[in-house]
Formats: sequence, structure tokens, C-alpha cells
Amino acid sequence: MTEPLDLFSTPDAPNSPGPIRDAEAAAPTEAPDLDTLRERAAGCTACELYEGTTGTVFGVGPATARMMFVGEQPGDQEDRALEPFVGPAGRLFDGALVEAGIAREDAYVTNAVKHFSFRRQGNRRIHQAPKVGHVRACRPWLDGELALVRPHVLVTLGATAGKALLGSSFRITAERGEPRPWEGTTLIPTIHPSAILRADPDRGQDADEMRAGFVADLRRAAELLR
Repeated sequence: MTEPLDLFSTPDAPNSPGPIRDAEAAAPTEAPDLDTLRERAAGCTACELYEGTTGTVFGVGPATARMMFVGEQPGDQEDRALEPFVGPAGRLFDGALVEAGIAREDAYVTNAVKHFSFRRQGNRRIHQAPKVGHVRACRPWLDGELALVRPHVLVTLGATAGKALLGSSFRITAERGEPRPWEGTTLIPTIHPSAILRADPDRGQDADEMRAGFVADLRRAAELLR
């Protein structure tokens, strides 16, 4: 897969998480199957996010999936379960898939970043947006998943996933819901379901409207498979 070079900063850039370990050596992009790739990813130490987490949260779904979803990163519940989209945003995601006529068990679901990025607040672990260096460190794993699944339709969920695959110029508010060719497949960017959960009426955000738009984007993606 082609990496948008304008997305990633050098390891000593201000928004880098620190020295990036040898991601290419730790995460070979070629593997015979998803199980092998998952086993290799389990030991990933390509960035510091592996420290203090339960482990690598790899993608789930069949290797034959025609549709693939790429989110941002695992959250607290995903880190504990070692499975993507099982927390509150995952439950909203599941409901939206049902409305859009998409069977989750037929799709492949993963994240651009495979470890939970967080800050501690007392006994709680608070989500913290991953930095570009984290996306860069995890990119070989995502490339490996894309190469093995080879989806017909690829849906990015949120700005981080969109920028990971489309470059730093990607703007979700302007480009969401618009299909485009990408690396031999069709990519549709949309919002992350967690954005719906965080809807702020004071900023003119209506959760019901956001959810309806999210479902509409998913339906458009589903139509591309028919």
C-alpha cells in the first residue's frame, strides 16, 4: 500500500511520540494469513504505547470480507477485551450497521493505531488522541491487513483514519460520504461513532442528525457492493 508521505513527521518533530523503533522490522507487511499477522502484532513495541496497555488490539473479521472499516484506536474497553469496537462507540457502530443493512460478522473491523493511547486521571484511563508517530509506527500492521483482506469497499471512521490513508490534507467535514478510488478499492470516509456520543448542542451538534448522517454514509458504502 502507498503511504501518503505528507502525513508523517520525523521522529524528532514536535508532535512525535518520541523515537520510533524499527517498525518495518517489527511489523513485516507480508504474512501468509491474518492469524500469522495477528501473532506478530501481539509483540509489537514499535512505539511507546505498548507500555501500560493490555496488549495489541488487532482487527477482527473474515479474510474474505468485501468491506473493511478502519477506526482511530482502541479505547479502554477495547484494550481490556483486546477486540476493536466493543465499548460505547462500538455499540453505536453495531446499531448503525444494522440500520444500513451491513452484517458486522461479514466485515473486517480494525484501527489505524493498535494500542490504547490514554492519560491517567485517578483510577481512570482517559482517551488521548494518537499522534502521527503512533500512526506511522502501526502503519505496517494496517498495510498487512489491507493486503490480506483486499476489501472491495474501505470505510475510514474519523479524521485520524482518514488522514492515515489519504494524507494530512484530508478534511472530514468537507469529504465525508464521498466515494473515491484508492489502491484498487473504493474508499468512503465518514465520522467516527464516538463523535456522535460526544455531540455538543452548544456547538450546534445534534446527535440524532449526526447518527442519521452516519447511517446514510454506511448505506452508501453498502450500495457499492451490490
